Amino acid sequence: MTALPGQLRAIVGEAHVLTRDQGDDLSPWEQDWRKRARGRALAVVRPGSAGEVAAVVQACAAAGHGIVPQGGNTGLVVGSVPDDSGTQVLLSLARLNRVREIDAANLTMTAEAGCVLQAVQAAADRAGLLFPLSLAAEGSCTIGGNLATNAGGTQVLRYGNARDLCLGLEVVTAAGDIWHGLGGLRKDNTGYDLRDLFVGSEGTLGIITAATLRLHPRPACRLTAWAALPSLEAAVGLLGLAQRHLGADLTGFEVMGRFALSLVDRHMPQLRVPLWQQAPFCVLLENSDSESEAHARSRFERLLASALEDGLVNDAVVAESLQQARQLWHIRESIPLAQAEEGLNIKHDISLPVSRIPAFCAETDALLQREIPGVRLVNFGHLGDGNLHYNVQAPAGGDPAAFLREQEERVNTLVFDQVSRHGGSISAEHGIGSLKAGTLPRYKDPVALELMRRIKQALDPQGILNPHRVLLP
Repeated sequence: MTALPGQLRAIVGEAHVLTRDQGDDLSPWEQDWRKRARGRALAVVRPGSAGEVAAVVQACAAAGHGIVPQGGNTGLVVGSVPDDSGTQVLLSLARLNRVREIDAANLTMTAEAGCVLQAVQAAADRAGLLFPLSLAAEGSCTIGGNLATNAGGTQVLRYGNARDLCLGLEVVTAAGDIWHGLGGLRKDNTGYDLRDLFVGSEGTLGIITAATLRLHPRPACRLTAWAALPSLEAAVGLLGLAQRHLGADLTGFEVMGRFALSLVDRHMPQLRVPLWQQAPFCVLLENSDSESEAHARSRFERLLASALEDGLVNDAVVAESLQQARQLWHIRESIPLAQAEEGLNIKHDISLPVSRIPAFCAETDALLQREIPGVRLVNFGHLGDGNLHYNVQAPAGGDPAAFLREQEERVNTLVFDQVSRHGGSISAEHGIGSLKAGTLPRYKDPVALELMRRIKQALDPQGILNPHRVLLP
């Protein structure tokens, strides 16, 4: 029996180290929420400060044990649960959950890594400001995890990914040192941008313990519209028209295929999905106006009138209240849950040049239908920034578990080859984790991969930080 758990208890306290030999249930930390993988941790340790995280890392490094950082455990690529060796330490950042400071004049907030995204949004709102990162898991995902995966969400079109919303970081290195980089500067040209190196590294280069986040003024008004469209080409056309009419006030542009919406209608009929039977695609648009509701509504109505006249839109509705807007967004956010109700499926988080999306979908839809007759495509996502969740469901009446087991590798190859052919990426916002680590070398530039390996070796020579994630040995 290793002495490490005892050393960890001396660092963080008896109550904050969980092990099986003490009779503790580790399963909530050992299984990813999609139930794709279940690992076995040596211990779950819950430090309460950056200093304790640093001491834990030092102890693990000295003992030669790998460390798996975990936030809300809402990831989709099996990147935050231990392997099944029973030797890795699961480091939960849930206790690092304080908002340390809000600087309204500087439009920044400093928050610890374990802060739930929704709590950060609420803290900004209480200060009369906006933290715009928004995604379906915001009630349970954490800021540290959002930054570690460079999360996207529904407002990337206007505000950017998590990386764009971060001005500084506090990071514990693989040596157990603390980088104090929380300055809220928008300009600092004093060398390499370490912040951008750690953001998106999925805990493989360092452990984010806090971040200085970029805030924005709250818009005077938000309006939401739902439109039925005849094609993906029309959706791309509507996006361009909306950008010309609304400029930076266009904060959301989500596309949803008919079959994706039919799953919500089937499994969640109380949500009353509008217009989905009238067209192959629907789009959800959000307009955030800095002047007034009247100004926003006037611009929205001109946009939709022009789109109807140009044949880009078959029909559209504009939410008449905040409650109606939330209902429309709830429909969009319920697609993954409805798909889960339908059965196990093969998920893809891909990005493409917006101009290539119609051709990619037409070709790949036909390819999959030809190779696997009856396969069903759940296509939805953030068209405004070129990110599709191009998911594949088993044929109706089939065994979803068998389909996943027998077809996943084949389907992934077909889809990813098409993504590569159209100049895209196999991961837009979910990351690589362990699920795609073996696939990445086929689609990533070899020079880029070699540079990534050199960086990993330089920053984590023992390979103890989130082993076998993103890069395989």
